[in-house]
Amino acid sequence: MKISKFLFGFIALQFFGANAVIAQNGTMTPYSRYGYGILKDNVSASQRSMGGVGYAMNSGRQINVMNPASYASVDSLTFLFDMGIDFTNMWQTEVIDSKKLSDKQSGGGLDYITMQFPIGKYMGASVGILPYSSVGYSFGSEIENGATSRQGTGSINQLYLGLAGKVFKGLTVGVNVAYLFGSTYNDSYAYTSSGSSTLFEREFEVRDWRMDIGVQYSLGLSPKNRLNFGVVYSPKKDFNGHAITYAYDMNQESAPVETDNIKLRDNFSMAETWGAGIGWEWDKRLYAEVDFTYQPWSKTKYQGVMQSDASDSQLDDRYKFAAGLQFTPKLRGNYVQRIQYRAGAFYNHDYLRILGNNVREYGASIGFGLPVPSLKTIINIGVEWSHRQATPDPLIKENYLSVTLGLNINELWFLPSKIY
Repeated sequence: MKISKFLFGFIALQFFGANAVIAQNGTMTPYSRYGYGILKDNVSASQRSMGGVGYAMNSGRQINVMNPASYASVDSLTFLFDMGIDFTNMWQTEVIDSKKLSDKQSGGGLDYITMQFPIGKYMGASVGILPYSSVGYSFGSEIENGATSRQGTGSINQLYLGLAGKVFKGLTVGVNVAYLFGSTYNDSYAYTSSGSSTLFEREFEVRDWRMDIGVQYSLGLSPKNRLNFGVVYSPKKDFNGHAITYAYDMNQESAPVETDNIKLRDNFSMAETWGAGIGWEWDKRLYAEVDFTYQPWSKTKYQGVMQSDASDSQLDDRYKFAAGLQFTPKLRGNYVQRIQYRAGAFYNHDYLRILGNNVREYGASIGFGLPVPSLKTIINIGVEWSHRQATPDPLIKENYLSVTLGLNINELWFLPSKIY
């Protein structure tokens, strides 16, 4: 108890400064140059080991931001804290003029911080910080009379507050309200053979909010069998903020020139999100779930800030399939029997269409939930392999190997003190 409280106190000190490292360190793909970068799915370390499922999940011992209705399942005496970090290696190949080019990169950092706690007997709440999208890339090419270089960094994060309640036995309803904040930067350098150099920088700054509404229903089939159903909806809305383009003369120490300033409202918007999942639980030891996510990005507004945005890329409808399972051999057995064993897979038809080619991604994962002796804390470790490329022209092929580490603290912080 004292150890976990110390860990919580130390990590909580980093909470409000966490946005500086959330999401962006693990992104290292030229595909993130387009649209709003690489979109995230609000998954924890344990869920990522299960292919990224969670719409129907409501164990009460894991924080599930994917569906806010799950918060109502927390025990009335329990406080939950979850933090995840990510380490990723990426191998990249591209064929140019019949020549195969390859590259390897690595990165990582803090992924998310979440907390969950009860509000009375029938309600639960959660608060945390999560990534919404991230940008990270660096590449160059030769042009007539010179060369160009492109770099991108940054992330859009979300600080959320969620609330859920039990309507009647088996049915829970919840909502997340999130504040979106952060900036992404896309830099284009032009170097001429005469020695001059210019930087064009696009800053996409977001200061906005979003909302997720979730419903879950649990149906007991027998004393040992239970079905869970979950649905999540997030409405379509315009982004708020600014997209600003600056021009820098790298040969002079003059101030940058603002060449364009576009308000995001009425020019850029986020798609509505529909998510649904069904899960099956047996004897509280085996849990399996399949999920489907749909986002009609082709119906949103996207005003290209740079000319290449409009000519090279478009937004496409995104849909994702995911499946995963978790098995605990024996809830009260020896240490090895109490380990949670996880596996999963996913397929993602992404929202990016580049030069007429849709970007697609698929992958598989395994993981373990390691209980800390004498505590209710779980250390979640997962390994995920994924592949990303465009189709029908593959453009750039990318293979990822990621290791995720999550710390899930589960404590009885609301137990009334005894009076003797």
